[in-house]
Amino acid sequence: MSELQLPNEDRTIGLYKLSGTPIALEKREAADFNRVAFAAAHVVADPLADNDPWLTPAIDWDATLRFRHRLWDLGLGVAEAMDTAQRGMGLAWPQAQELISRALKEAATRKDALIACGVGTDHLSGTDYSLNQIVDAYLEQLNFVQGQGGRVILMASRALAAAARSPDDYLETYSRVLEKSDNKVVIHWLGEMFDPALEGYWGSADHMTAMDTCLAMIKGNASKIDGIKISLLSKEKEIVMRRRLPEGVRMYTGDDFNYAELIAGDDQGHSDALLGIFDAIAPAASKALASLKRGADNEFFDILEPTVALSRHIFKAPTRFYKTGVVFLAYLNGLQDHFTMVGGQESTRSTQHFAELFRLADKANVLSNPDEATHRMKAFLAVRGIH
Repeated sequence: MSELQLPNEDRTIGLYKLSGTPIALEKREAADFNRVAFAAAHVVADPLADNDPWLTPAIDWDATLRFRHRLWDLGLGVAEAMDTAQRGMGLAWPQAQELISRALKEAATRKDALIACGVGTDHLSGTDYSLNQIVDAYLEQLNFVQGQGGRVILMASRALAAAARSPDDYLETYSRVLEKSDNKVVIHWLGEMFDPALEGYWGSADHMTAMDTCLAMIKGNASKIDGIKISLLSKEKEIVMRRRLPEGVRMYTGDDFNYAELIAGDDQGHSDALLGIFDAIAPAASKALASLKRGADNEFFDILEPTVALSRHIFKAPTRFYKTGVVFLAYLNGLQDHFTMVGGQESTRSTQHFAELFRLADKANVLSNPDEATHRMKAFLAVRGIH
């Protein structure tokens, strides 16, 4: 049994003995699930690049693409160049373009690899833009992804949040962009807890009022929309919206606090999944989803429920720093050889946070090799003065 010294909340250092049973990595296909399931995937930084991380991102493309193949091996789809890939927090549009292009080429080498790519307006510098300029910016990225043969996830726009003066501005902007989409897209409503610049999206700081506008947009463009991912960290709001969606439009849960029960659903429907936490707990998510399709609901919850406490910790406020926990878990699990992030984001969480993440990952059975994870955790703590 592995053990190590970990810091406690009261600033003492105590012995922690691991008790989790790792979930085996088993190959699956999307057809093994009765839910559509995307993992929003992170990027792996290049730790040997001679760059200034806050200013210039450096990406290890081989490691980044290997991680996507791992997700496909588990039957999960890849939501590419999204918030989890540090879009707007270290990953700029030029790097996102290369990531999208490379990932789509890798997906094309596989049978039925599910992938969709983020389209936004993040190549605009600042926020002082007209609606016409914002539409043009959306279309520039939309045309790039469609030109590469990719499916589109239409992301929220900081520029639109700053420029819009009424709900009608959102309706006009989205309608004009969707008119140019070749295939059905996924809409992403990212809440202000993930990005404070998006507060008041859809024209109101009240989520229920904003939901009315968003639903009006979806109903007016339903033929162009596959589904909507909402990231508000509220199961109640997601369920309300899910029940109001037009026939044929999916709800993709982005609720990293309550995903297990939302995916399982109720007698009035369920949510599919497009989640950043699935990057971190991919083997557990894959096994749980396969159990759900077999009708083994108890097994589904037995596997997935222990991961919820871990996810709530990783996504705790300030939620926008959740990427740090996702990458740290990838490091612990040997999926990358270092804990270095694009934009220097490895510095955004405390030693206490990482210690609790380790405990919760063990209890959730998502440390794939406990001995190796313990070794890596000890090395990390040594740098922070804990031996």
